[in-house]
Amino acid sequence: MATEDLGNLEWERSKISQQDVNLLKKLGISGKQDALRFPKEESYPAPPMQYRVSFVDHLIRGLSNPIHDFLRGLLFMYGLQLHHLTPNSILHIAIFITLCESFLGVQPNWSLWKRIFFCRRNGSPNVAYNIGGVVICVRPDVEYFDVKFPDSVQGWRKKWLYIREENHGSVEDNIPPFDGAEKICRRRSWDAEATDAEKAATEALMTRIHELQNTRGQELSGIQITAYFLRIRVQPLQARKNPLWMYAGDEDGDRLSTDLSVKDLEKLVRKISSLSKKDVVPTSCGVTPYSATNALPQNHATASPLPPLPEGGEVEERAVVTDDNQGTSRPESEAAGSRKSAASSEKDAEAEATSSTRSPPSAASPRSKRKRDELLTPVPPKPVLPVPKLCAAKKEALDLYEAALVSSGDEEEDAPIDETARTSTSRTLVVSEARPDGDETSPPQQNPEHLMRVNVHVRWEPQEEGMMRTVASFPSERNQGLIEPGGAKKHVEG
Repeated sequence: MATEDLGNLEWERSKISQQDVNLLKKLGISGKQDALRFPKEESYPAPPMQYRVSFVDHLIRGLSNPIHDFLRGLLFMYGLQLHHLTPNSILHIAIFITLCESFLGVQPNWSLWKRIFFCRRNGSPNVAYNIGGVVICVRPDVEYFDVKFPDSVQGWRKKWLYIREENHGSVEDNIPPFDGAEKICRRRSWDAEATDAEKAATEALMTRIHELQNTRGQELSGIQITAYFLRIRVQPLQARKNPLWMYAGDEDGDRLSTDLSVKDLEKLVRKISSLSKKDVVPTSCGVTPYSATNALPQNHATASPLPPLPEGGEVEERAVVTDDNQGTSRPESEAAGSRKSAASSEKDAEAEATSSTRSPPSAASPRSKRKRDELLTPVPPKPVLPVPKLCAAKKEALDLYEAALVSSGDEEEDAPIDETARTSTSRTLVVSEARPDGDETSPPQQNPEHLMRVNVHVRWEPQEEGMMRTVASFPSERNQGLIEPGGAKKHVEG
């Protein structure tokens, strides 16, 4: 069955609560005049001039306009729009940028990104999402921070709004214009791995990441990184005046608001993670991040390769893969069997497979072209065996008879059949003494006290001109007839 693309049917009227509005105000995201506009009656985004489409759950995870060059290049390389990414994917990018700038002391590194992450489609075997249709995953063979993502982010697709464009030296910093009709196509760049040269260039960074994870007493976690950028009130995914290793505290020009209270910070961290009220939210990091008060070491190289930007022209990795369904997997906590479940369910699952950043084995990144070619090779259809022709009367009798059959757990051994018989089978016939009462749309509920099981042997005998004669026999003496209500016996022969 072909996967259904929901397209524009997935959008519906925005439903942003006053609690969401208060949170955006508290975080400083709506601090500037006309920074946000909330949709009114429209059920499909129509952003005003100089505005872009965004989501509440994207903004509280580190997104702001103008967007960071790394995010802009990532969208270009993967052929995506912002609404294609799930909230957990947005948080993945925010954590990575914070990791690079605050704890590795480098610009976000595209080669390092490719060593750690890959993309896959988000949906089910029957439905492909457009909103949140792509999930960023950690490669199965990479040791990375356990971020403790929630299994689902409820209702996030319904909380869309408009954010005002802001230029940061160049109009190219803006979020790409919204195009709700653009279909998601899986591209070769989704699975692109770092080359040998890129691996060699980033080996020291990978070693440092392992040290940050495993140094006793100074272990750094994904939750600590998340809590850090929320605490300092700088949006990692925003184009900024200075990188985070130059963060200057309360007077930093990139801060959106004053410090959050401890209670508000803990509440926000739990909101975007799988931490419960019983879990401790870290108020500090296991290792001191780089900043104006903790300067980088002397001669520390900060330059890193960014993903190619649109003005550089098309690149080979953006080639579209023919089989777009490769890498699609069913979200664990989202019913995707219908348009209603995709657009109206309150449990709009984010569809990362588990609360960790690990991807399911079925969505593992292809390790070689040979494996990818095997997946793309079409499977030849099974041959269809000819079906014997039946006259209308015989076919009706056979259909009525087989409708009463229920497959037995322990089938009787087939009795010897005539050499001219084409096929035969044995079934157990369940007979009820009374017709059950119940809803017509529900399966009939049988009373076990009024049932008896009868072993039946069925064979089809060829007749003239390709017709078949259907005979049902009862191997044992006690099954010589069907006992009907009132004790009458019924002989079955088609």
